Amino acid sequence: MRASLIQIDVKPDEPVESRRSRAADLVREQSGADLVVLPELWTVGAFAFEEFAAHAEPLDGPTSAAMSDAARDAGVWLHAGSVVERGEGGALYNTALLFAPSGALHRTYRKIHRFGFDRGEVKVMTAGKEIVTARLESPDVTLGLATCYDLRFPEQFRLLTDAGAEIIVLPAGWPARRRAHWSLLVRARAVETQTYVLACGTAGTHAGVEQAGYSVVLDPWGEVVAEAGAGEQVLTADFDPARVAETREQFPVLRDRVLGLPTPPPRA
Repeated sequence: MRASLIQIDVKPDEPVESRRSRAADLVREQSGADLVVLPELWTVGAFAFEEFAAHAEPLDGPTSAAMSDAARDAGVWLHAGSVVERGEGGALYNTALLFAPSGALHRTYRKIHRFGFDRGEVKVMTAGKEIVTARLESPDVTLGLATCYDLRFPEQFRLLTDAGAEIIVLPAGWPARRRAHWSLLVRARAVETQTYVLACGTAGTHAGVEQAGYSVVLDPWGEVVAEAGAGEQVLTADFDPARVAETREQFPVLRDRVLGLPTPPPRA
C-alpha cells in the first residue's frame, strides 16, 4: 500500500480559494498512491478560532466539491483533512472528510476532543460523539479516524482498535512548541494499538502559531517508516497492512487487556 501525506503550508497571506486549488492540484499529483491525507483545518488554520464561523461550510460545500473532484481525478482514497462544518442548527464541528476514488464522500468524522481549555476551539465548536472507522474496498483495509488533540486520549484509540482499525489516520494542526509531545504520542498510539499510524500535520503559521510539521508514518511496532521535516512537503511511504495481523500474532499483547476494572473512589 502507498500513502502520501500532504504537509501543506498554511500561509497567512494566501487566500483560502487559492490554497484549496493548490491542495487539489497536489492531490492530483499523487495518482499512484492508494491513500492521500491532508492536515486538520488546512483551509483556515487550526488556531484561527475567530475565523471559524466565517469559513464554515456544509458537507457539500466548496472544499468538499474540490476534494471530491481531486480524489476522482487521481483515482485515490482521499482523507481531505478536516473543515469547519456548519451542521444542524448552525452548530460548528471540526469534521474530517474521507472520499472514495469515485469522488463520493465515503465517511465523515466529527472531532471528539476539542482543544482550548475553556477558550478557542472548545468554545466555538461542538464535540463529535461517534467513534468512526472506514472500510476501504481496495486496498482491503480498515481505517480508524481521529484528529489532532484526540491524540492525547488513548481510550479513543483502544476503541478504534476494538472496531477493527488497522491504520489510524490522524490529520493535525500541531504547534511547533509541543513537537516533542507529537513525536512521543503518535509513537505511543502505534505501539499500544499495534496499528499503522499516518499522522499528517501542517507547515507554516496559523494565526501566529508556528506549526510543527514532522508528519510521520509509523508501523505497528512504533518504528518510523517515513518522516517529514518542518516545511511544506509530500511524504510518501510504501508499507504492507498485513504486518498488523503479523505483529499482533507475534506479540499478542492486546489479548492480555484486563477490562471492567472497578472505578476508583473519588479523592477525599
